[in-house]
Amino acid sequence: MPVDRARAWLVTAVIGIIGGIVRFQNLGFPTDKGTPVFDEKHYVPQAWQMLRNGGFEDNPGYELTVHPPLGKSLIAIGEFLFGYNGWGWRFTAALAGALMIVMVVRIARRLTRSTLLGAVAGVLLIADGVSHLQSRMGMLDAFIAFFVLAAFGCLLVDRDQVRARLATAISEGWATESPYGPRLGVRWWRLACGVMLGLACGVKWSGLYYIVAFGLLTVLFDATARRAAGVRKPFVGSLVRDVLPGLWALVVVAVLVYLGTWWAWFGGETSLDRHLVATTGTDPWSIAKGALGSLFNYHEHVLNFHANLVTKPGEAHPWESKPWTWPMGLRPMLYYYEGGTTGCGETNCVSATMLVGTPALWWLALPMIAWSGWRIFTRLDWRYVAVMTGYMAGLLPWFLNIDRQMYFFYATPMAPFLVLGLTLGLGHVLGSSRQGPERRGTGLLAVSLYVGLVVANFIWLWPILNGDSITEARWQAELWLPSWR
Repeated sequence: MPVDRARAWLVTAVIGIIGGIVRFQNLGFPTDKGTPVFDEKHYVPQAWQMLRNGGFEDNPGYELTVHPPLGKSLIAIGEFLFGYNGWGWRFTAALAGALMIVMVVRIARRLTRSTLLGAVAGVLLIADGVSHLQSRMGMLDAFIAFFVLAAFGCLLVDRDQVRARLATAISEGWATESPYGPRLGVRWWRLACGVMLGLACGVKWSGLYYIVAFGLLTVLFDATARRAAGVRKPFVGSLVRDVLPGLWALVVVAVLVYLGTWWAWFGGETSLDRHLVATTGTDPWSIAKGALGSLFNYHEHVLNFHANLVTKPGEAHPWESKPWTWPMGLRPMLYYYEGGTTGCGETNCVSATMLVGTPALWWLALPMIAWSGWRIFTRLDWRYVAVMTGYMAGLLPWFLNIDRQMYFFYATPMAPFLVLGLTLGLGHVLGSSRQGPERRGTGLLAVSLYVGLVVANFIWLWPILNGDSITEARWQAELWLPSWR
């Protein structure tokens, strides 16, 4: 790691503060005459109900209680602090968005061993339209993106810690005493990764994809570390020494943490479906009785809801999209639109918010994926393996059921991994000091121009990311592609 720790934390703090200002400015706008907009209408009232009830939902007539409670509990914290208003129901999402900027700076620095590139990654995430708007909505996606990114960061620290322990074993001469390599002791950062993954599942079940993806990634990290340490059977050693503890850390711990997010549901006598087994008189889960059996049945109902949430012929949502459009953000989403407003200098003004990825970032997704593949298969570059694992875990599983209704905001957890992948590529453009000052200067100029382009693109999109009042002509100019309309 670089030795400029104090400067690195100062850079992180400055970028985090700037990101926080950007995320929090005018957070309470827009609303629908004081009520939530778009899918906020699902989660914001549920969070308010949880706040009123002490942490659980109890309205059996509300048919869309189909996500775990953690994300709504986090929304409820903001409502407790600021009341039932835009600031209240968006506060914790904005805080998560600001903290993600800090995490991306630190993660990119760890991946690239460069404080400068860590700063670049932070600026790019600040200027990403998807991360920006989802951090300013009372929805769940900013939270799952936060916990997934935190889990990824924990896994990277665990990787470095494992290699440090193996280096100690090598220096002390006992690394290769067994053909499987040494035992590595308690790995607290991997346990922390499991906690974060459990919290991600407590927001949305799509966190399960990351448990699988990061589980495979940590096994790969362990095997390659043992091989680098000279272990005679590194992959078998990883299976023997690391897989069972890894299952404990990333599966068992995650499941226990996930169940813990239901604490209020277990404690509430009127929680939704809390007494489902007792009232229906059936219990297909012969082992799980009482409240736990009811929770299983509740999950079965939710799973059926999601399995049957398909697009019926002729009834497609106007802003529905499929996962092959997400990498380049070809089908964004209109969250709010109000025509006939004032304040733009003309008689007829428009106020709108649209979830759109900053094109200077998202339109480079396919080149980023291609370059990552090249680095993986020709250079065995572990950094690209790690970033692509996180990116693809947010994309590929959605291809398993194409008929399901899907929307661009599902791609929110992909955004930080897109930024990290682009930052790795910019590291090659930047070059190293060993290549000479002229090459380094040219690379720095190219990286600076690109970052400036992304920021300028973000500034251009600013009115439709924040609902500013603009002219009809400016609104039309913001819609770059026919698929954006």
